[in-house]
Order: sequence, then structure tokens, then C-alpha cells
Amino acid sequence: MSEELNGFEYLCEFNDLKDSYGQRFYINDVDVAAFKVGEKIFAVSNICPHQHAPQIYEGFVENECVVCPLHGWIFRLDNGNLFGGSKGLDVYETKIINGKVYVKVFKKELNW
Repeated sequence: MSEELNGFEYLCEFNDLKDSYGQRFYINDVDVAAFKVGEKIFAVSNICPHQHAPQIYEGFVENECVVCPLHGWIFRLDNGNLFGGSKGLDVYETKIINGKVYVKVFKKELNW
């Protein structure tokens, strides 16, 4: 099991996530928005790059995209890109093992 989790951190139980709704987590000091869409789990940065607002998890979800609730920007959950193709949100790899969701988020490094 430890090889399976190489670099992955426990996020939550699969059934704790509501379909097509976001939930906010802090993993390794990183603000993460997680979404369940059908049987898939997506994890992205919870910070909108437009005005650095930590509210992506509150966005409307449709067709594996999330709409920023403040600005209306649309991001793809699979790659984080804006709907038009530009880079948008960081995306974190997820896996589901025995009904548990894990995410790979590297610890935030300070640039002092």
C-alpha cells in the first residue's frame, strides 16, 4: 500500500464528496478544491488567478468544468485551463483506493 501512495495524501472518503459540488481542503499548506463528477475526482487550486480569490470550490460545476463564483471564468477540471485554452488553475493528481480519495500536492515552498 505504501508504494501505491508514493507522494499521495489522504483527502477524504469518496462518498463524502457530493456529485458536482466542490469541497475545500488544505493539503501540505496548499488550498485545494476537490470535485466529484460522476465516478471521477478532480483536485485543483482553490485560488482563482484573476483576483487571487480562494473560492473555486464554491463554483458551479457542469461538463467537467467549474465556473468561478466571483468572476465567471470557466476552468476545465481535467487540466485547469480556462475554457478558451489558457493556463488557469494548478491541477493535482488524484486516485481512489478502497473508497478513499488521495491527492498528490507538494508542500508549498516559500520564496523569501
